Amino acid sequence: MGQPIPNSTHAVSVALPRWRDVVGYEEKSPEVIDRLSSGYPRFVIHPLVAELGRFISDGRACLPFPSRRVADLAAEFVRRTAGDEPKRVEKNGVHGVVAAAAGNAALRTFWQHTGLIVSSRQAEAHLAGIVLNPIDPEIQRSLRRQLAGWYDCAEGDVFLAPTGMASVFAALQAVLRRAPGRPTAQLGFPYVDTLKLQQKFGPGGILLHHLGTIEGKLRSLLDRERLAGCFCEIPGNPLLGSVDLRRVSPMLREHHVPLIVDDVVATPINVDLSRQADLVVTSLTKFIVGSGDAMGGALVCNPRSPQYQELKSIVQAQHEELLWGQDAEVIECQARGFPERMQRHNENGLWIAERLRQHPAIERVWYPKWEFSEAYEAVRRPNGGWGALLTFLPKNAAASSPGIYDRLACCKGPSLGTVFSLACPFTLLAHYTELEWAEACGVSRYLIRLSVGLEEPEDLWRRLETALALKATA
Repeated sequence: MGQPIPNSTHAVSVALPRWRDVVGYEEKSPEVIDRLSSGYPRFVIHPLVAELGRFISDGRACLPFPSRRVADLAAEFVRRTAGDEPKRVEKNGVHGVVAAAAGNAALRTFWQHTGLIVSSRQAEAHLAGIVLNPIDPEIQRSLRRQLAGWYDCAEGDVFLAPTGMASVFAALQAVLRRAPGRPTAQLGFPYVDTLKLQQKFGPGGILLHHLGTIEGKLRSLLDRERLAGCFCEIPGNPLLGSVDLRRVSPMLREHHVPLIVDDVVATPINVDLSRQADLVVTSLTKFIVGSGDAMGGALVCNPRSPQYQELKSIVQAQHEELLWGQDAEVIECQARGFPERMQRHNENGLWIAERLRQHPAIERVWYPKWEFSEAYEAVRRPNGGWGALLTFLPKNAAASSPGIYDRLACCKGPSLGTVFSLACPFTLLAHYTELEWAEACGVSRYLIRLSVGLEEPEDLWRRLETALALKATA
């Protein structure tokens, strides 16, 4: 418990092998928190980042940021939301913000929700005296070229970001600059930070969570409200259902409302969003990296969108190159093998999902092939699959889920998309302070989410059967 996953200084996950470890992590129990050597970088400040903060602020608690502009944005957010007057610091070209106790929570909120963070590699380099971003232009071009190929666009339509959430934040900034003062809408149950971002950094985020009623509710909303943009995920996380973009997109275009789609779970290998999305946001941290040891994101302007020229000019004007060069090197190298890896992820994910669905200890399995499947099929590429993320609910889940999770012999912690299988009780990790709300939206606190890796699927299945066996015979 508490060790990095993978075993790397720059790991983006952390081992939480027991159900009670996850609860302790959420409740900030010293027995858990004191043993964490790392964590997901937007949620747990990496030791190297914390050290850099102390270095630039002469020993005070401080968060460093990747640029002067971002530090200014963070300080302004603290002023506006906490009534605190944070102090801006700068040393050796590194910018940071020091907040009093009243503003520290707001500062961490900015770090978590916007994703505009200093990576562990960037902190390590700054501590070694490297100030300027050592980004290799050819590495940068190669990464953009690969992404442009998967998204069928020009390299200049791809804008790199330090995290996936930073690309979502860039999309939000773009649509709010285009239509200031207007709220946005979230279609489908959201990844937690996507909705929080809209609610805390814009005029408001309106949630339409039930996929079966979204079209009617969206039309009613559009008739009474002028929106700046709509966000959705294809498929959603953790229930793996998809919004029907064939019906939603024409509605939004009729009202000149941009549609921003997050494809991180499906990936561009499996889905083609070019007919419906205006902007696509993705996390490079997940399947594209695969190794779980680098953070990055991308915002893609869809050249087939009727709003392409307008949106791209806004995105270009606000863009700041913040992906750290050493992270870009890891991502670019890993991206070369991504298409082949993703095909294997697809095969393994489907194989495991089908067997879990037939197991007598399982109440339900959520997987894109079965959840609002027509909507997913409408954007699935001819040779695309259904991905490697699935969620399952055991029978008698309140009593059985903790034990099944504890017995499951695979890596267990936050994140997804790694070449090794990675499980977590997702609702506890993402919505611990709002579990009743999540369950009202149909998301049980006892769900177990599994990102299926590239192990031999028969071996992973034996591990799952062992974890489920006590329940199956009880």
